[in-house]
This record gives sequence, C-alpha cells and structure tokens, in this order.
Amino acid sequence: MLKKLCVALCAGALLIGGCGDEKPTETPADKPPPVEVKQEVFATITDDVGRTVTLGKRPARLVVTSASFLEPLHAVGGDVVGRPDSKNQMPAWAKDLPSVGTVWQIDVERLLACTPDLVIVNKGMNEKLLPVLDENEIPALVVEMKTYDDVKRALNTFAKLNGDTEAADLAIRQMDDEIQSVLSRVPKNKLRIAILHSTAQGLTVQLDGSIAGSIAKMFGWQNVASGMTPLANNPDAAPYSMETLAEQNPEVIFVTSMGDADEIKANMIKAVEENAAWQAVDAIKERRLYFLPQNLFLLSPGLNYPAAVKVMAELIYPDKI
Repeated sequence: MLKKLCVALCAGALLIGGCGDEKPTETPADKPPPVEVKQEVFATITDDVGRTVTLGKRPARLVVTSASFLEPLHAVGGDVVGRPDSKNQMPAWAKDLPSVGTVWQIDVERLLACTPDLVIVNKGMNEKLLPVLDENEIPALVVEMKTYDDVKRALNTFAKLNGDTEAADLAIRQMDDEIQSVLSRVPKNKLRIAILHSTAQGLTVQLDGSIAGSIAKMFGWQNVASGMTPLANNPDAAPYSMETLAEQNPEVIFVTSMGDADEIKANMIKAVEENAAWQAVDAIKERRLYFLPQNLFLLSPGLNYPAAVKVMAELIYPDKI
C-alpha cells in the first residue's frame, strides 16, 4: 500500500512539474521589436509627370531616349551608356555609344542590353516604356525639355543625379547671359508672327509651348496662334488653315520642319508662289518667310538655346545681331 502511494505521489509530481526544465514561452509582447533596416537614399526626385523617384545610389549607367538630353547630362557629369539615333543632335563624344533606336521608336531589347541603372524618358513620346522598365526594376525619370525653362529645370534635375549642382548653376548663368545679350540688341517691337510646322503629312501651327513659340515670347512678339485650340495629340500645335492665317495676317512667318529640309522648303515656296491667298499676307508681301534649322528647332536645342534665340533674331534684325 505504501509503495503504491509513493508511486502515485511521484506520478503527480511529474504531471505538475514535468515541463519544469523547459524555458517559459515568450508572448508576442515579450519579443524585442524587429530591427528596422534603413535604406540609403542618394537622391529623391520628382519628375515632370509628378512621379517621385528615389535612388539608393548615384546612377552610373544612364540611358536616354532623346538626344536632346545628351549635352545637358554631359555638362553635369552624367555617365551615359545608351542613346537614340539622331541626324542633328549627336555630339562627337556620344557617336560611338550603343544605339537604342530612334526617339520615335525606342528598341526595348537594345535598351535593356545596356543594363541601365536609370533611364531618362522623353515626356510626351516615350512614357509607354515605363511599364517595361518597372517590370525589370529599372528606375526612370520622365523629363520634358521643350522651352528654355524646361532646359534649366532639366539641368538642375540632372545635376542631382551626379551631386554636382554647381555645374548646372554655371551652365544656366552662361546661357542666361548669352540670351540676354541677344534680347538687349533687338528692338522692342510687338511683331505679329506665325510659326508653321511642315512635315510629309502637311502643315500645323505652332503654339507658345513649342520651341520657336517660347523663343518668340522672349522677344515680346505676338504669336497670332495664341489661344487656338491645340491638337488632341499635340498640346503645342493647332490645325492649319489658310483662311485663318490670312485673317490673322502675320508680319513674319517662321517655318519649322521634320523630314528633308531642302525638299520641304522647295515645296512650300512653290505653294506660296502659286496660291493667291498667300500673296495677300503681309509676311509674304514683305518677303519675311523664314525657315528655321532642324538642329535647333525640331527637338529641344538644350544647351544651344542661346544659338536658337540668336538665329530667330538674326533673321528679322540682321543688322542688330
């Protein structure tokens, strides 16, 4: 009987203290909080479509989808490893870089083969690349560079990629000084000007947001197309109408073009000579029809904006420039 009692007592002791050698289980409240790993941030940039892009390190392999970006990036020390083809805006140092197609049709496979750590995307033309870049975890900045203000803003953005804001400040000061030098020598006349854009598809009218339109505003000239309803696919252009142009009766007409510049010029001069409606326009009567060079007015002239300003001034006031 005593033996059975001892066995029972021992069994009870085991049941009560059987886990005595194990450590008590920690409740969630007892666990230390997880260590938060802070990601290093080199730069946080808001691009020209409002996207916030955070870069963990300085991008050392840049691909651009517009040749207009090349010189501004180079001026602030950007390392470009891929660029589009361009007949008019290819600096010597970029000619041997890998091509990613044309600005109108970027080749995605070529772009990815450049293994970029950042892609500079041309606003209004190449945003369709963004989903592909996101899928491949390649950051991108969408940049607009048409007007002179756009160029200055782009320079400051590009400088953040390299951490060299002084280079951007210097480039902007130099351009400001050159442009002001031209503006100061031109009479303050409120010229009525029209800007036509000629392609194989026909004519359109350029508005104030275009390259030539923004330069005309610098001089204080009146773009007769200001306020016209823009095209659905181009906020900087409006439909062309000979009847409307005749009513607006500009004193000066500038022509920008895309395509064979010599052929476009010859065809337009022929059309002007053969159409009586053209002959009634003051600009034609006064022989003030001017063709602007594609290398400065088809795509953004970038750092060459002062040269574009000078070209427009020289055409009208050759004795002042």
